[in-house]
Amino acid sequence: MRGADVGFATALASLPKVGPARLARLLDLGEPGEVFERVCTGALGDEPGLVEALGASRADLLASWRHHARAMDPEGLGRLHHDLGIRLLCAADAAYPDAFRTDPEPPRLLWVAGDIGAVRSPAVAIVGARRCTRYGHDVARRFGRELASAGVTVVSGLALGIDAAAHAGVLDVEEAGAPPVGVVGTGLDVVYPRRNAGLWHSVAQCGVLLSEAPPGASAEPWRFPARNRLIAALADIVVVVESTERGGSLYTVDEAMARDVEVRAVPGPVNAPSSAGTNRLLADGAAPALGTGELLESLGVVADVPGGAGRAEQPVYRDPDEVEVLDILTTGSVTFDELAERSGLGLERLGLVTARLQAEGVVQRSGGWYERRG
Repeated sequence: MRGADVGFATALASLPKVGPARLARLLDLGEPGEVFERVCTGALGDEPGLVEALGASRADLLASWRHHARAMDPEGLGRLHHDLGIRLLCAADAAYPDAFRTDPEPPRLLWVAGDIGAVRSPAVAIVGARRCTRYGHDVARRFGRELASAGVTVVSGLALGIDAAAHAGVLDVEEAGAPPVGVVGTGLDVVYPRRNAGLWHSVAQCGVLLSEAPPGASAEPWRFPARNRLIAALADIVVVVESTERGGSLYTVDEAMARDVEVRAVPGPVNAPSSAGTNRLLADGAAPALGTGELLESLGVVADVPGGAGRAEQPVYRDPDEVEVLDILTTGSVTFDELAERSGLGLERLGLVTARLQAEGVVQRSGGWYERRG
């Protein structure tokens, strides 16, 4: 975007209750500077597209916009980008991501911190619960690490829990892997959540942060479902590691399905609330995410993933229950009931152990039988 327009476009995006749809209608009216002047003078309101976008509260909103616009300093907002080290892109810019150019709901303005070249295919979005279990955290981190090692871009929302674990895994790879891509719901100068400040800055330094929220935008609840469509748009596959029955990551699933983006889910214990959403996705027909090998195969990526045959790396198991189950499975295929009888584990505990081993990619279930892989 031209330097003179950056401040005016940012000012329009910073008006009260301006989301993606309303911002798009404003930008459709003309050059950002001209539209901003009309907001200041009250010369807006009768344009059909804007009337529809503002709805019944049109008069109150226009009055509020006029009041706030008159107190703004667009030139100062333009300088702020330089001070913060961020860029503002629109579709006319060569650096604007190609994935958004063909999207049905592209961001009209995109704020960038870091290297926009980090946005590339193939890409996997890893999303899930903020209040994740240790199991979910470990799976997300391993997926992030192994995908980045294979040259696959990992996209996430930098929320607590699964999002943060996935990007922590990417950063484990350091310079040898694909850089991380974070899509956030606040202004790039408003770190949210604060607990992720270190991760936030590391992603910006090693990869890129993207937002359609202007500098200074706070963590308003409506911004995050809107943000999720951008995560889905950048991904070739969306992986949900853990989710409750109505978890926020399911918004990303909806956006992915609307774009014909493949959705996969990590299975979890049937009695665990943290896996209720992912297990429901599996029941509804989503493919399971049992390891990075399957993800790489779906992407058409040939990579030497530790553990052999493109499968996920086999970790050192310190849990004696996992060791016991793996030892039993070395004798051949075994049913769940036989596993329970031979291991002496309760059904709940055995369900958790087998789910973990399946997610690690070292155990698979075929029909009613469990068998060890590799």
